[in-house]
Amino acid sequence: MIVAINTIKIKSGHVAEIAERFKNPKGVQHAPGFVRMELLTESLEEHDELKVCTTWESREAFDGWVNSDAFKQAHAHSRPKPESGASEQPPSHDGQPKPGAGIMLGAKLSVHDVVFAYPQQ
Repeated sequence: MIVAINTIKIKSGHVAEIAERFKNPKGVQHAPGFVRMELLTESLEEHDELKVCTTWESREAFDGWVNSDAFKQAHAHSRPKPESGASEQPPSHDGQPKPGAGIMLGAKLSVHDVVFAYPQQ
């Protein structure tokens, strides 16, 4: 089993607004090998963070989701700029700001092997 953690930096005071978007998943819950999703929040001095933690049966199952058309559709308009980026997100094709533009400051993905879990599932 693995846990993939997407840590999203968010302007202070806006974490609830971004977290609300995750209440209605856009397909991840149907992906083969998906176990669960949890959202964790933290208020830091310079920004807030939202950690999107997904648990998967295997790395292959997670990679299958990330490379799927369903993943691409679910993330088409909500991807924050990479952590190293410094510019605002460009507007979408229709000229409107992308969801989260100016609020989401960057993201970092980490993947962890589960050594053990309690209680055992």
